[in-house]
Amino acid sequence: MKRDVLTAAAAGFVAAALTAGAGSVGASSTARAATCIVPRGGERVDLVPSQFTTRIDNPWWPMRPGSRWVYRETDAGGARQKVVVTVTPRTKRIANGITARVVHDAVTEDGAPVELTDDYYTQDRCGNIWYLGENTKEYENGKVTSTSGSFEAGVNGAQAGVIVPAKPTPGLEFRQEYYRGEAEDRAQVISLTDQVEVPDGHFGRGRVLLTREWNPLEPKSLELKFYARGVGPVLAIGVSGGTDREELVSLKR
Repeated sequence: MKRDVLTAAAAGFVAAALTAGAGSVGASSTARAATCIVPRGGERVDLVPSQFTTRIDNPWWPMRPGSRWVYRETDAGGARQKVVVTVTPRTKRIANGITARVVHDAVTEDGAPVELTDDYYTQDRCGNIWYLGENTKEYENGKVTSTSGSFEAGVNGAQAGVIVPAKPTPGLEFRQEYYRGEAEDRAQVISLTDQVEVPDGHFGRGRVLLTREWNPLEPKSLELKFYARGVGPVLAIGVSGGTDREELVSLKR
C-alpha cells in the first residue's frame, strides 16, 4: 500500500495512542450528561429521544440529505471497488425510540453489488454523531449471501455507539457500535493536527481529524481513518490485518 499521506506526526501519534488513556465528554446538568456521554465498551446507555435530531451538522461529518461521497477502495492485490455513500431523505424510528437518518452505502465491483447497507445515524444535543445500527446485505453473483453484522439499537441487547464525537481530543476512546459477538467497533482520537491528500484534494493541518479504529472480534485488525472538517471521511488505511485503502474521489452536496 502506498504510504504517501500518512505523515511522521501521525505515525508518532499512533504509537502513543496504543497506550494512551481514554478521555470523556462532560456536561454540567444531569440530563445533558446522560445524553452526551460517550460510551467506551459494552455498557448500557439509556438515551432520551427528545435529545436527538436527524439534522446532522457535526463539522467532522455533516450529513445533509442529498450529499453523496464516492470512494475508491483498493486492496493489497490491486483489486478496486467503488463505494458510494448517500444521505437519503428517509428516516427510521429505531427500537430504542430514537429517529435516525438513513444513509445508504453501496459497494460495487465492475458494476456488480458486493455489499449494500442502510446505516442509521443521529446527533445528540452536544453534537456527537451516534450510530444506531445497520441493515446490511452481502452479494455474490447477484444474490444475497449474508446479512451478518446487521443490528438495531434496542434489539437483542444491541447498543448505540458514537461515530464522531462533538469535541474530539487526542486520547478520547469510544465505542462506535455494540452488538455482542456481531458488531463491536471501537475508535480513539489520535490527532487534530495532521494533513492528508486524496483524489478529491489536499486537506491541510488543522482541517484533519485522525482516528484509529479496531474491533475486539478481529484483534489483528487496525485501521487509520482521516476526517476533513466540513467534508467527512476522506481516507481509511488498513495498517494491520489487511492493507486496504479507501480514499475520497468526489463529494456532491
